[in-house]
Amino acid sequence: MELAIKLIVGLPLLGFLIVGMFGRNLGDRASQIITTGFLMISALLSWIVFVDVAFGGNVYPVTLFNWVTSGDFTFDWALYVDTLTAVMLVVVTSVSALVHLYSTSYMDEDPHIPRFFAYLSLFTFAMLMLVTSDNLVQMFFGWEGVGLASYLLIGFWYKKPSANAAAIKAFVVNRVGDFGFALGIYACFMLFGTVEFSGIFPNVAEHKDATLNFLGADYNAITVICVLLFIGAMGKSAQMGLHTWLPDAMEGPTPVSALIHAATMVTAGVFLVARFSPLFDFSPDALYMVTIVGATTAFFAATVGLVQNDIKRVIAYSTCSQLGYMFIALGVGAYGGAIFHLFTHAFFKALLFLGAGSVIHAMHHEQDMRKMGGLWKKIPFTAAVMFIGNLAITGSPFLAGYYSKDLIIEAAYASHGSGAGYAFFMAVAAALMTSFYSWRLWFMTFIGDSRADQHTFDHAHEGPWMMKVPLALLALGAIFSGYLFKGGFIGDDRVGFWNGALVTKMGDVMTEAHHVPGLVIALPGIMMLIGAAIAAYFYARKTDLPQRTAQTFSGMYAFFLNKWYFDELFDLIFVRPAFWVGRLFWKRGDEQTIDAFGPDGVSSAVAAIAARARKLQTGYVYHYAFAMIIGLAGFVTWFMTGAAGL
Repeated sequence: MELAIKLIVGLPLLGFLIVGMFGRNLGDRASQIITTGFLMISALLSWIVFVDVAFGGNVYPVTLFNWVTSGDFTFDWALYVDTLTAVMLVVVTSVSALVHLYSTSYMDEDPHIPRFFAYLSLFTFAMLMLVTSDNLVQMFFGWEGVGLASYLLIGFWYKKPSANAAAIKAFVVNRVGDFGFALGIYACFMLFGTVEFSGIFPNVAEHKDATLNFLGADYNAITVICVLLFIGAMGKSAQMGLHTWLPDAMEGPTPVSALIHAATMVTAGVFLVARFSPLFDFSPDALYMVTIVGATTAFFAATVGLVQNDIKRVIAYSTCSQLGYMFIALGVGAYGGAIFHLFTHAFFKALLFLGAGSVIHAMHHEQDMRKMGGLWKKIPFTAAVMFIGNLAITGSPFLAGYYSKDLIIEAAYASHGSGAGYAFFMAVAAALMTSFYSWRLWFMTFIGDSRADQHTFDHAHEGPWMMKVPLALLALGAIFSGYLFKGGFIGDDRVGFWNGALVTKMGDVMTEAHHVPGLVIALPGIMMLIGAAIAAYFYARKTDLPQRTAQTFSGMYAFFLNKWYFDELFDLIFVRPAFWVGRLFWKRGDEQTIDAFGPDGVSSAVAAIAARARKLQTGYVYHYAFAMIIGLAGFVTWFMTGAAGL
């Protein structure tokens, strides 16, 4: 099993190295076969490891080599696979393998295929390093690797200024969160004297009353660490305030969007908080912060998704909202529920993104839903699988989201923690909006008369089998993943299933969630039906109603359409002052001070002296003779006065 774990992590790295260095010589098809083949092997091995670990009760620490030794401070480069890691291995490798397969067709006309597939494999490797780490430094390595790979993939089409700007924005915004994560690592080392999880988690209870002094005030050390780690999670998982990079990430190719939003980067923050559930469980204040931020994000992103017209941006804001649900679950102590929703969400969100890619492929790269309509006649398979994806994300009975998302809403109701009531209200409201914007997308894209130009509509067609197979497999995951695994993730078997990987016990909030009033259980389903009915009425029956509603509520419509003006606000508060300070130091500091009195000033002085000295070189002999006589007279005068003792 240890060999399988090493191969799971190593094969994507090997694919990246081979194709990254020799891709031009290998050619497009060989690059696709190597990277996709390696990922498929990795995915198959991940499922084997998952069954062995989650249902066999095993845990595998795999030491590769000693990494750091500095006095008493030492730790290894090691892989640690428990149930939480095994779940993430399945999610990351399965979705990545399907994205690789899908991309072999979707990116077929791109001139830089080897580079694209090398970057995809690098992205997968970095995420695998993050989730298999057994210490904070190794996790930070994977954390930053994911950030680097996302920068490369979002800006893959580097000739587009918008893609470059989006890549830089993602990189910079994530650095804010990463700074908090780094401080959390330092604080952990200060408190526990180690960065290894095996030295941190068993010793949390004895440090529960420890304090850290900051600016003359004492704060609970566990709470400080948890808040700092959560700030890191907010950046990667695009929680409100550090979310602005996520919609702009749509500038990358659609398979990249599916990988980022379903399986890799955005789930890293959820994984981080879940991994540190032994610490968070000792900090009600930190859990309160997680709950409030998650609930607010779920509501905020859903409101923005209501009015977006770019098919990928609707799904992007859906991701942001669903991540809010996961943090609600973490905040109220339903850690298994959060990871269960992460697990099911990976299937239906990858399905929706790759389905959107199929639509864009059919429409010759058109992404505006206002220029679509009636596509079910042209691409019925895509329409069907996206219909399944919508059923799953909106919580239709017996599909994936029905078991995971509804559990989160019920847990928020059952929880007695601070902020749980607020989270319940926001989650229910977000469920209504999720149903509306999901079915709005489907109706605008597939139902009614075509709004595209006739040539584009006439030539719309399904993609080849390499695009259909991943969609079909993800559709199966969206249908069955919730029902098949609910017993282990959130049911009566969860204590044995998690086997200490998360803080979970019988009688906790997830037990209480199964005994809430019937109305609470029915409420998500009611919201789903209301949202779907409104969307059908607006976009399938009274198609002029959306425009009239937008005009009637123009202020609110503009507020949602402009994403609550976060970009404009951040531009005013951070970007413009930063540019002003930069220009000040550049013009006044660098050019007018340092350069003026430094290298530029010295060179100017030398040039001025040289210009004057140059005037002495006239070319006339009598000028030189006159200068020599003056010099000789001066020398004789000096000599005579010196000899006379004057």
